[in-house]
Amino acid sequence: MNIYQHYVLPKMIDMACGTGQVMKARANIVPQATGEVLEIGIGSGLNLEFYDASQVTSIIGIDPAAQMQALADKRAAQMAIPIEIIAADIYEIDAEHARFDTIVMTFTLCSIDDPIPALTEMARLLKPEGRLLFCEHGLAPDASVKRWQRRLTPLWKPMAGGCHLDRDIAALITAGGFTLEELNEEYLPGPKPMSYVYSGSAKKKL
Repeated sequence: MNIYQHYVLPKMIDMACGTGQVMKARANIVPQATGEVLEIGIGSGLNLEFYDASQVTSIIGIDPAAQMQALADKRAAQMAIPIEIIAADIYEIDAEHARFDTIVMTFTLCSIDDPIPALTEMARLLKPEGRLLFCEHGLAPDASVKRWQRRLTPLWKPMAGGCHLDRDIAALITAGGFTLEELNEEYLPGPKPMSYVYSGSAKKKL
């Protein structure tokens, strides 16, 4: 791992993903979490302040980027909810079938190498009555923006931790074994290729 990936990129991601409008988008989704929570791609822990301690009993946060964990640990230390943060991807956690009440995924699906198997594993880990809560940027509806997203993604990925700008988030979640309950789509303020956001909730297909 080079200096950029180890020292520079984690702070850049923390800053970019912690801007006002992005935090507002997180704040609309994360407080809906209940019970035992698995957060996918916890990163630097930017979602932690939005969990409702009266509704959430515990949180396991996973992220393969171990260099982000120090930032997450600082935020976790301020929480009243029991939190375990693990440097691992979705396939490496030791969790039984249908364990979690809620799975939270924000600004993460863009950088998972193979998203459909990862979503299938999330569905396995979720209780039958559980919910996937998501807030993800992805493919825009406007043809001109789509073209730019597809042009920019090969250049953007190496600079942004593997982030894809052009993923159809709703289609991926459905293909990964979920049925959408609620879906909101909008541009956040900022460059349009990077700012089209899908947010909502889904249940796993039974």
